[in-house]
Amino acid sequence: MPSRVTIYEVGPRDGLQNEKKVIPTDVKVAFIDMLSGAGFKAIEATSFVSPKWVPQLGDAAEVMGRIRRAPGVEYPVLTPNMKGLAGALAAGCREVAVFAAASEAFSRKNINCSVADSLKRFEEVVVAARKEGVKVRGYVSCAVGCPLQGAVDPAAAADVGAALHHMGCYEVSMADTIGVGTPASMERMLAATLAAGVPAPRLAVHCHDTYGMAVANIAAALRMGVAVVDASVAGLGGCPYARGATGNVATEDVMYLLDGYGIEHGLDWGRVLDASAYISAALGRPNGSRAAKALLAKRADAEAEAAEAAAKAKEQPKAAQAA
Repeated sequence: MPSRVTIYEVGPRDGLQNEKKVIPTDVKVAFIDMLSGAGFKAIEATSFVSPKWVPQLGDAAEVMGRIRRAPGVEYPVLTPNMKGLAGALAAGCREVAVFAAASEAFSRKNINCSVADSLKRFEEVVVAARKEGVKVRGYVSCAVGCPLQGAVDPAAAADVGAALHHMGCYEVSMADTIGVGTPASMERMLAATLAAGVPAPRLAVHCHDTYGMAVANIAAALRMGVAVVDASVAGLGGCPYARGATGNVATEDVMYLLDGYGIEHGLDWGRVLDASAYISAALGRPNGSRAAKALLAKRADAEAEAAEAAAKAKEQPKAAQAA
């Protein structure tokens, strides 16, 4: 197990992009600013993609122009093509991300090209970004399962991860996009990726929780030396191509797991819970984190007890005077 793990917060981008109701820019900016104060070192803020395909993130440039960029915090954005990269550079972004699928079927459905062609397209983005001194992170979607073809060969996921690593991505996040993985399939996929030449310090995992296996899958990844975990406050997110797929693993549930192992994460529980409660209320839906729901309930009980005690203390002098 690593002694310290970085939680790469994806709530503002991956967590919000599939919301049907338009989320005001003010809410997004306030959410990101709250996360900035909670101790995160990386907050995936938005995506520079055509509003035609992802209308929810059509305000990417405005969001990046209004957030308070905290010292020592990266605000990566997704850039699926050269046009997206140009928009990100114009907005002052210093880290971008590209994504390729391990599944041929998913690649053709999602971005209308083969896996090989997608890698050529992304290599152009990676080279151009690095020429500008901008860091690039890579994602491998459907690394253990695909909504169209079913199980994905670990070697196929490993090949895509290795390609992103060798083209210059500083880190590659292996994603269980539809949340069908188990610790066994996660271990097989990561073992293949390590064998393909991607070192553990350059790997991250990105787990969705459709079958309730995300935390167990992350524990399996930790045992294999992975020390970066993607997560989303309040368990926000989903996959538009997989019916029934739920959100990302909740940041709070990952924090609780890490605390149990005595692994440092550097996050402020109180501020993370504040951000979790804020975005859940703003979206008008229940909090998707089990840990957050339990801890917010305890907080509410403690606040109610404190208020009751304060009220009693205030009444005591009055009672004494009356006597």
